[in-house]
Amino acid sequence: MTNALLAQFIPEARELLERAGSGMLTLEKSPGAESLDDVFRAVHTLKGTSGLFEIAPLTHLVHAAEDLLVEVRAGKLVLEPAIVDGLLDSLDLSMRVVDDLDDALEHIRRYSTMHTEAIVTADEANAERFLAEVDAAVVMANASTRFTDGGEFGFGAEVGISTQKLHARGPMGLPELTSTKWLARGAGQTRA
Repeated sequence: MTNALLAQFIPEARELLERAGSGMLTLEKSPGAESLDDVFRAVHTLKGTSGLFEIAPLTHLVHAAEDLLVEVRAGKLVLEPAIVDGLLDSLDLSMRVVDDLDDALEHIRRYSTMHTEAIVTADEANAERFLAEVDAAVVMANASTRFTDGGEFGFGAEVGISTQKLHARGPMGLPELTSTKWLARGAGQTRA
């Protein structure tokens, strides 16, 4: 991953998210083939570019949106307001391209599952602040969230995943009342 590519991706992703969102609102009010094609192109392009940077949650979301739009284009599915609302909410929650680190931290505080969070940045000070301030089980800088796995962390085969902070049940001592925060610093590593 190069800084030049990342610098190009961020404004392009912002533009594509805005185009897809405004296009969906237009479609909801007055469905038409041209508007549908515009939304499809924005979602398709975002899928490809997010895949380049291995932003798995966004790539999965826009792939599902693309599949849905294919069904609408083929006349197999009617794009109802509830579907549009769900797509818009998903875009808002899956990824937010923000102007600064404070906006990113606020978005994460509001919507995070507290499982895994990641930042892609060329600014080392921002990466370190992100690692320090985000409250999640795994916090990563410049590495794929696909590394959050029991095997990758040296625990052996993963037999279960806790998405809660408190992981113990029954009688507890001090060790059961603590939680672990794993920090990962990368340089663009990905995992298939």
